[in-house]
Amino acid sequence: MAYLIFEVKSDEIGKINKFIKDDLISRQSILTRDSTSLNLKGNFSYVKIEGSETGLKRAKELAKELELKKLDEKKAKDINTKMQEQEDSAASGMGMIFD
Repeated sequence: MAYLIFEVKSDEIGKINKFIKDDLISRQSILTRDSTSLNLKGNFSYVKIEGSETGLKRAKELAKELELKKLDEKKAKDINTKMQEQEDSAASGMGMIFD
């Protein structure tokens, strides 16, 4: 499934709420992470939208209106890898709790 990742300065975090409350975008898979939680420098949040072509097109349009920075393919891939590693780590941790 295709995805996009947007970078938002932490002092503009309110823009994320408007972004993810959009009717079409809200029906996609949405994951947000703070840069510090991903062991990255800077004061940013990252929003990953994964879903349909129509949903991603709407995300691009609204991101432009809200002046959210869409990451280039390389950086998006790096951030996505970090997000997946974090999700996998959390999932394995939950598995240990229930063993």
